[in-house]
Amino acid sequence: MECWTPLFDIFLNSPCPETEASLWLTKSFNPSSNTTPISTTSFLSILTKHSDTNFLDPSSSPQPKRVMWIQTLPDLVQARILSFLVYDHRRFCKKDLCKLARIILSEGKGLDFWVKKAAQQLLDLVSLSNYQWLSHLNLDSEEENVEDEFRSVPDWLKNAAKDSEPLFPWLPMSSDELSQKMPFSVSGGNEDCSPIDVEDEKHEDFDEVMEEIDVDEMKFNDFMDAEVEHRAIALKAKFLNLDSASKAVELANEIRDLCLDNRRNSLAILNLIEPWKVDDEIAAVLVSHLSDGSEGDELGWPSHILCSVALPKLLILNEPCSRVLMSAIIQYCKSRQRAAEYALLFPLVLRTEGINNPICDVITRIVKECLHPAHVSSFCQKLLCKDKDEHKICLPCHQSLISDEVVWAESMFSLFHNMLNHNVHLTQDSVDQLVHVVCKFAERYSKSLKVSNFVLCLVNKCAPLLKSHKLLLIRAVENTNTLVTKSVLSKLSAL
Repeated sequence: MECWTPLFDIFLNSPCPETEASLWLTKSFNPSSNTTPISTTSFLSILTKHSDTNFLDPSSSPQPKRVMWIQTLPDLVQARILSFLVYDHRRFCKKDLCKLARIILSEGKGLDFWVKKAAQQLLDLVSLSNYQWLSHLNLDSEEENVEDEFRSVPDWLKNAAKDSEPLFPWLPMSSDELSQKMPFSVSGGNEDCSPIDVEDEKHEDFDEVMEEIDVDEMKFNDFMDAEVEHRAIALKAKFLNLDSASKAVELANEIRDLCLDNRRNSLAILNLIEPWKVDDEIAAVLVSHLSDGSEGDELGWPSHILCSVALPKLLILNEPCSRVLMSAIIQYCKSRQRAAEYALLFPLVLRTEGINNPICDVITRIVKECLHPAHVSSFCQKLLCKDKDEHKICLPCHQSLISDEVVWAESMFSLFHNMLNHNVHLTQDSVDQLVHVVCKFAERYSKSLKVSNFVLCLVNKCAPLLKSHKLLLIRAVENTNTLVTKSVLSKLSAL
């Protein structure tokens, strides 16, 4: 039982027990151990081990009761363990998880709210849905007939085991034999699937991904009807004579109708109208009234509104954003998080000159007031790890203001400092990238208090994920000389 103590310490004290417990379980797995190995199966067996306890009833004397060991733990720890099982459920046997959740939920009224909620979530996740249950319904017991996917051998391996040939008959094998052994094409023809064909298929898949990423650019380059172009130019001329908010509302309605009637050309229409050139008060009206209330895909019309009205103004921001425009942007982004991520956050963070303090303040407000911390964590991972889902939506005329790489100015470190203070739990790969950045720029910003404060915050918030980088960080921080250098070194030494 002592070997499990570090894991239960994580459940008791960690601010992010799910990811940390998963990492611990992976690193500690040792099937060759002479004692009971640390594995998912042995962990569940400890949790479900029965023990006798006294049940206190105010109206009578204590009653002995047989419960699982997990039920003897504090409610907080129970809820965290169940939450971890939900997070990492694919590594466990579904039948065992389902049984555990059902037993806990059978306690009824005396069950803690968060324990009940976590157990119910686990049961919903691993149990069969109603329709699947009906399809499996028969007169035999479920224990005997429902195949345990966790312990069963995959079908392809069963079929291979029946063959007389070895499992991997092509090793070793000449290229001619390989061509003869490879399966025929899906179309049913007689052409063999050679290694060259496999490479071609990989390139085709990559091209398909690139086509999806460039969908907005293709929409922009679509042919535009002459009448639509004339209407767009006429709407642009009306901007020059705007003198009231009421006229701006009417103009926003006209622009919306024109763009939604010609969705494939909406970006090109907005590019002709140039709505970003109006003052902040009119821009706030446009952001609020261009929406039709039923946009559907957020990466369509909602993102086009942001990238054509708000983004160009924010990209050249050198002083605090006006209150009227900032309020309109925040209100719009609260219900359109994906549009905010791809049409505002990514382009702003990837600004060619790097972000300044006013832009940092804008991004911080959007992050804090519009996005869930988990969404922010996902955004950071895409940004730092160059995820394939990193996708910037902007007009072609503004692409020169946006880079493909993050410019690590002091304000960028301040932005990540602000996000960490917003209780954003970064993933391990995001933390790894940030450590790399800190080591790379430690000498350049050796006297920067902003960068040092970010490093101190990173160590405080992500300590469990930094243990493998301890020596690297100490070496980097030793090259700095700020008011908090000693504090950072002290925190790192304690890891």
